[in-house]
Amino acid sequence: MGQHEHVRVAVIGSGFGGLGAAVRLRREGITDFVVLERADSVGGTWRDNSYPGCACDVPSHLYSFSFAPNPDWPRTFSGQRHIRAYLEHVTDTFGLRPHLRFRHEVTMMTWDNDALRWRIETTRGTLTADVVVSATGPLSDPKIPDIPGLASFEESGGRVFHSARWDHDYDLAGKRVAVIGTGASAIQIVPSIQPEVGRLTLFQRTPAWVMPRMDRPITGAERWLHRQLPFTGKARRGLLWGIRELQVSAFTKRPAELGLVESIAKANMARAIKDPALRAKLTPSYRIGCKRILLSSDYYPALARPNVDVVASGLAEVRGRTLVAADGTEAEVDAVIFSTGFHVTDMPIAERVVGADGITLAEAWKDGMEALRGATAAGFPNWMTIIGPNTGLGNSSMILMIESQLNYMADYLRQLDVLDRPGGRAALAARPSAVAAWNRRVQTRMERTVWKSGGCDSWYLDANGRNTTLWPGTTSEFRRATRSVDLSEYEVVRLQEGAAAR
Repeated sequence: MGQHEHVRVAVIGSGFGGLGAAVRLRREGITDFVVLERADSVGGTWRDNSYPGCACDVPSHLYSFSFAPNPDWPRTFSGQRHIRAYLEHVTDTFGLRPHLRFRHEVTMMTWDNDALRWRIETTRGTLTADVVVSATGPLSDPKIPDIPGLASFEESGGRVFHSARWDHDYDLAGKRVAVIGTGASAIQIVPSIQPEVGRLTLFQRTPAWVMPRMDRPITGAERWLHRQLPFTGKARRGLLWGIRELQVSAFTKRPAELGLVESIAKANMARAIKDPALRAKLTPSYRIGCKRILLSSDYYPALARPNVDVVASGLAEVRGRTLVAADGTEAEVDAVIFSTGFHVTDMPIAERVVGADGITLAEAWKDGMEALRGATAAGFPNWMTIIGPNTGLGNSSMILMIESQLNYMADYLRQLDVLDRPGGRAALAARPSAVAAWNRRVQTRMERTVWKSGGCDSWYLDANGRNTTLWPGTTSEFRRATRSVDLSEYEVVRLQEGAAAR
């Protein structure tokens, strides 16, 4: 990358969002773009998360791009290895390699009011761009809680790592291992490592609702059919999508209807957990769906094994090799695996984006994330995000939301092209009133949802208790809301006469 290189669009990140943006740019006839990636390969969260048992909890045919169907998914719920291979395939199929800049971590993005451009500083040099599409994703920066004494554990020879930064050089065989957390990664890790470790202690701050995972191999006949008759794969995808669309109202309008789903989850537990005391520890006290519903058919059987202890309390302190829970329970361990999620409502990338008023996105979002239609933020012209605030889902595929945002991105760039022609370069700045109005509508709808009324504290909520993560509606509603850019929601900023591009 040249020291003074300029591009029309800079895409940040090469996961599903970044690669999807790159494909859409090429399909729109835009080739003057780069994809800046801090790692040395594509894949995003499916590159970073390589822990034992890592797999998707969305059916394979729905967890793929509509414009890049894969007839050869090996299982109904695919594992990390196959999803990562799919993203490599997309990269090659759509000719994205020339646009990729690996090991280019963005350290700062600053809007230049005079030149109407973004100055982007990376670990490998600096460039400028007319438009930035940030696709770093909310599940990219691991969160490890600040536990008193944790340093003493490592000083005593213990090993500590996060599930998203799995230490493949460390042999767990026969070791005393603690898993901290009971989220989506933990319920995959526990049954995967339980047979090989000497003892496994699970620190559970809050139990999760776990539904059976209806996973199976996809037969050769099915794959042959999808290859020979592509419409069958589309029909399969459509059916999976339709079922989930019908489920949305229970999450967003009528949480009481989720009682039947709770009974299925309880039956799933009862089949494997015969000990009443353990079953009591594992039974949530909140409405199902308030926290992310997890899918597993081997998690509960693993917890019932004799070499597993469940501590129904969070980790509070570490004393050398001794882990101490909030309820006083102690456990001597050799390794600690944090399965404690990511910086979702406080994404570190926000600290590296400086807008038109000279403040960072993190400062602008200090009271909570807000973005117009999940894409653009007030005070940050020609900057948009994929999987932005209130675009997450509680029961369906994020790829559907990403593709909707790509529609919005494409029209945003078309509008800019039209505005550029009469008097030189222009920028679109989201009006604060439009951002506020959109956010009010979203938060008003959020009040009826299970995520707000279900009686839990989840990673969906920010420090102020607001759900700035999920979309309180169907994916088809979001698709309609992001079909095109409404210019009345934006201020058009034009390059001042006589101003020189830098």
